[in-house]
Amino acid sequence: MFEFTERVSRWFAWLAGAVILFGCAVPISIDVISRLVLGRTVVESFEISGYALAACIGLGMGYTVTSKANVRVDVLTARLPRALRLGIDLLSSLALAVTAFAFAYYTFDVLQESLKLDARSVSTLQIPLILPQSIWWLGFAWFATVACLTPIMAVIRMMSRDLEGAETLVSNPDLSDEMKEIGIVTERRAS
Repeated sequence: MFEFTERVSRWFAWLAGAVILFGCAVPISIDVISRLVLGRTVVESFEISGYALAACIGLGMGYTVTSKANVRVDVLTARLPRALRLGIDLLSSLALAVTAFAFAYYTFDVLQESLKLDARSVSTLQIPLILPQSIWWLGFAWFATVACLTPIMAVIRMMSRDLEGAETLVSNPDLSDEMKEIGIVTERRAS
C-alpha cells in the first residue's frame, strides 16, 4: 500500500513541477514579450504565478513525506539507542500528521468560503478562486493522507516486530546511508 502512496506522491510532485514551469514561466514570458512589443502586459503573470506557487507547495508536500525530504535536525537523536530513536521518530511523524491534517482542514475551509461567496480574483482575469484553491486543497489533502498513513503503517510494522520496516517509514537514513544512496562511497583509511 505504501508503494501506491509513493507513486501518487511522485506523480503529484511531477505535476507540481509542470505547474511551476508552465504556470509561471509561460505567462511571465508572454508578459515580458507583450511589454516589449505592446508596452503593456497581456496576461496577469504575477497573479497566475502566485496560484502556481501555492499549487506547487500543496502538490509537493506528500512527496516530501514519502521521500523523507523534510528537514530534521538529528544531531542528538543519531546518538540515541535504536528503540528510543524510533520512538522519537514516530512522535515526530505523528506531529507532522497532525500539522498536515490541520493544513488540509483549514484549506478546505478557505475553499468552502470561496465557493459560498463565489469569490473571484481582483485582477482583470476575474478567476474564480475555487479553481486554484481546489488544486491547493487537493495537494494538502493528499499530504494529510500520506502523513497520517505513515505513522499508522509504522505502528503496524512495530506491532508485527518489523522494526526495520518501521524505521524505513519514519526514520531518516543516517549520513553514511545517504552518501551511499547518492553514490559517494567513503572508506576509512587505516592509520
